[in-house]
Amino acid sequence: MEIDLGFAEKSDDAAWLSNRYFPSKLGGQPAWLELEHLPATSQLQCSKCQAPKSFLAQLYAPFEDEFNFHRSIYVFLCRNPDCQVAQSAGNFTVLRSQLPQKNKFFSEEEPSDVGDPLPAIACLKKLCAACGCHAPHACSKCKAIHYCSAEHQRMHWPQHKPHCGASVGSTPTPLSQIVFPEFEIVMDSNPMESGEDAKDDEARLAEFQELEASGQTGDLSNVSEAEMDKYFGNTASADDKTFGQFKKQTAAEPDQIVRYKRGGQPLWIANTAQTVEDQLKELPNCGRCGGARQFEFQIMPQTLTLLEDDSLDWGVLAVYTCAKSCPIEGYAEEVLIKQDIVAEVEQS
Repeated sequence: MEIDLGFAEKSDDAAWLSNRYFPSKLGGQPAWLELEHLPATSQLQCSKCQAPKSFLAQLYAPFEDEFNFHRSIYVFLCRNPDCQVAQSAGNFTVLRSQLPQKNKFFSEEEPSDVGDPLPAIACLKKLCAACGCHAPHACSKCKAIHYCSAEHQRMHWPQHKPHCGASVGSTPTPLSQIVFPEFEIVMDSNPMESGEDAKDDEARLAEFQELEASGQTGDLSNVSEAEMDKYFGNTASADDKTFGQFKKQTAAEPDQIVRYKRGGQPLWIANTAQTVEDQLKELPNCGRCGGARQFEFQIMPQTLTLLEDDSLDWGVLAVYTCAKSCPIEGYAEEVLIKQDIVAEVEQS
């Protein structure tokens, strides 16, 4: 069985990651596909703290039918630590957008990668100078710069103030508290690997139990990749066979940040019965056509090392989309299930 693996690569020129070139990417600002009916600001607002969500990633994932010649999936999240709850994706939003080959935004011809990159295809709506999302609010002084929210306007003001009202503006510099570092996600088809054979499992288990007793096994942010390889290279011990299998399957390509298999199954990092089983049983149908949803891709915990935000944490982000990828206008919400690495154990 083959899956597609995604790897993060820094681009020599970020212009190649604009919507003109239909990118898959991590961080930066979203490269919008449907350019007229952008997501409303309320759709990308955290339901708990009301803050605008940050763009995390998008995957370009077309397939052959009349409605999906172009197709992108977008993931947003609230970065507020207080909005992050174990085994809950309440601070995430996933959106699907798609277009036929003949549409009013993009040429029917494949974009050329020869020479210098061309500018992005302009949206028909104003975009936020801080985050790149729909921006219904303009700077009250110059009216030239737009924002999605008062919060982003306040955060962006120190950068915009010296140029406000000037005839020639400046190119905005991304604010790290809003925009993640930008990488291209390069997809590569790869057979599912079983990983290397286990060695010295008893010794590794003993070391793991020592770490566990000292409270040092809570999450990936506390354990380096090398340490995880050492402790979990192929062990199905410590009552966590799922984590052992996760390490086996990722050992051959430890830098993967995305696993894509539309209609397949996620590679879980913890026992689903102790974490997300109820959510999987209650997976909602498509809100547009009423049809079933299916797994499409997952974002891996290795992604966290690239985001430069120590407040974020997850084990697996599994994205489920309409199995038919039904025809839509604009952007349709899909479903994300967040599984954390260690389930909370109730004390008796």
